[in-house]
Amino acid sequence: MADWSEIEALKRTPLTDLFAADPDRLKKYSADVAGIHFDWSKTHLTDDAIAAFSKLARECDLAGRREALFAGEKINTTEDRAVTHPAERGEGNPDDVAKAQALHARMRSLIDAIEGGALGPIRHVLHVGIGGSALGPDLLVDALGREETRYDVAIVSNVDGMALEDVFKRFDPTATLLAVASKTFTTTETMMNAESVVEWMKAGGVEDPYGRVVALTAEPDKAIAWGVDETRILPFADTVGGRYSLWSSIGFPAAIALGWDAFSELLEGAAEMDRHFRLSALHENVPVLAAFADLFYTQVLGAETRGVFCYDERLRLLPSYLQQLEMESNGKGATLDGQPVGRPTAAITWGGVGTDQQHAVFQLLHQGTHLVPLEFVGVIEPGDTLPEDHHKALLTNMLAQGAALMKGKLNPGDLARAYPGDRPSTTLLLDDLDARTLGALIAYHEHRVFVNGTLLNINSFDQFGVELGKEMAKAAQKGGEEFDVSTTDLLKRAFG
Repeated sequence: MADWSEIEALKRTPLTDLFAADPDRLKKYSADVAGIHFDWSKTHLTDDAIAAFSKLARECDLAGRREALFAGEKINTTEDRAVTHPAERGEGNPDDVAKAQALHARMRSLIDAIEGGALGPIRHVLHVGIGGSALGPDLLVDALGREETRYDVAIVSNVDGMALEDVFKRFDPTATLLAVASKTFTTTETMMNAESVVEWMKAGGVEDPYGRVVALTAEPDKAIAWGVDETRILPFADTVGGRYSLWSSIGFPAAIALGWDAFSELLEGAAEMDRHFRLSALHENVPVLAAFADLFYTQVLGAETRGVFCYDERLRLLPSYLQQLEMESNGKGATLDGQPVGRPTAAITWGGVGTDQQHAVFQLLHQGTHLVPLEFVGVIEPGDTLPEDHHKALLTNMLAQGAALMKGKLNPGDLARAYPGDRPSTTLLLDDLDARTLGALIAYHEHRVFVNGTLLNINSFDQFGVELGKEMAKAAQKGGEEFDVSTTDLLKRAFG
């Protein structure tokens, strides 16, 4: 059992004192990898903290677990599976890499056929999925597809019919391709949405709507049974978890809309971060250092949340993506041994876009009573063509917020106008927001989650917690579930 005593004994030294005591602090706690500058100097990490966490990492065999991940060993122990999303980027067990590359080639061939008119005059791609089958593709298309793309893409996850109807108003059913993304091809919300899209296409005059369906799944046989021809099924390995799947055929809408070159660059950017994570020493390994900071705040200082603020409109969906990645991966209560964890696990991830959020939630962050570690994400190269004052104001605001949170401002006799300061933040500055850098950014967060899970001795790759509510909902729809009196009353009020 890992010994947390040295970590729990760590003290919180004011950030301004840390800078005053160590003229090399910025150099020690910043790094440049894959077109991204990482700065942890405004966190409470110290040499003692790094030493304590490094010792814990050795006790938890982080290096061994890392090698097991890339070797394709069955580190997802509760489901008796390997974890092979790095293989989708070309990094991992050679057999897994070869399988991923073959499936990528299959996807590229289908995209070539669609572009060649094999499925008719396609102008729109309607992608239905939920969770990782929607959040990843949505992030990619929104971040990288702001300029004109090859196809109009809409990604629908919500079973609320209004989500589909909004797309139906914009798309021509006779020029629409339906992509159904479901690992099991049984996901209730996704299959209900898919069936409604097929009916809409029929009503719109499409004689063979199933001939316009592409299935993205780890269960090809179920897609065939549903009505999709085998030639339009893009499989991916069942060892690729949903929230780690955008690198596989789940990334189809991004690959077809942005072009194959962009999708390849996305994979290569992630692979560059994979190599850094796999080969770098702990004290200079950016996902490892990020996890050390995460655990310092959750385990030593009791922080329950972590805010992510992207000062770039193109990254507006990143906080939502990270919510699932981090909270579904590490929101666990049991260890790998099946015992209670006995300590906090994942922080609650939340956030938004700057500068909007400065006028919404930053009041609490500056003067409230909660300790909330923040992560700022900005891009040096602007994505717009407006006068440079816009981008300069954007990034200046981001950097000033980090400085103000750390420095604070005393106002004796007027507490309402005082800022306590000593509030931590990490800053990530991307050179540019292109496919390669976005791939590296997402892979960085994936490995950060893995390190957190390893040091907490939990399995970051299952998600049984999402099942119970879904099971009860299915039973309720069939009238076979007995609920508490409150829920029973609410059901009667909702449905009569």
